[in-house]
Amino acid sequence: MAVEQESREDRQAEEVVEGLEKLQVVDKMPKHPLQNAWTLWFFKNDKSRTWEENQRPIITVTTVEDFWSLYNHIEVASKLPPGADYSLFKEGIFPDWEDKRNGSGGRWMIGVDRQHRSVNLDSYWLEILFFLIGEHADIHASQVNGAVVNVRSKGDKLAVWLADSSEPEAVVRIGKMVKERLGLPEAHTIIFNVHKEEKNRPGGNKNKIVV
Repeated sequence: MAVEQESREDRQAEEVVEGLEKLQVVDKMPKHPLQNAWTLWFFKNDKSRTWEENQRPIITVTTVEDFWSLYNHIEVASKLPPGADYSLFKEGIFPDWEDKRNGSGGRWMIGVDRQHRSVNLDSYWLEILFFLIGEHADIHASQVNGAVVNVRSKGDKLAVWLADSSEPEAVVRIGKMVKERLGLPEAHTIIFNVHKEEKNRPGGNKNKIVV
């Protein structure tokens, strides 16, 4: 049974990859440039490859129209197989703690119960994508490096990655913006984890911030 499940998930992942690799952004109409170029990454949990090899850059978008062409042609996050991720990062930034532009930063984490996946995950992810490409962090927009959605059997996660965790005012302001953007109630807290703390003390991040 476990082998059948794994085989089915592998087929799902392959279908996603094939669809992404065929994606082409059509360039016919006048376009509205984004302030930054953003690269979509797809992570497939293939145990025969390294973590880095499993991260595939799919396409980089530079206009509003390119973004919508991309979004309308890919599988929504809730339909990804367990263990898969989407990441959207500013062009040139690898979606990993080890990238020098991520090293001094951290991430706002938002958990989504798997029972609410079909209701909340896709809308939350789309709102976060809008937050990124629209530079909605305003004066703190340079802090925002990217975002990740992790689809997992035990529960999904969304994360907004920031460049510098040593600026608490900016970190807190962005966290509040994200929370408001997602329409989360006051009682629903989200947590900011510092990358270096997570790396050195998994599960014991003493510098985490909560809003």
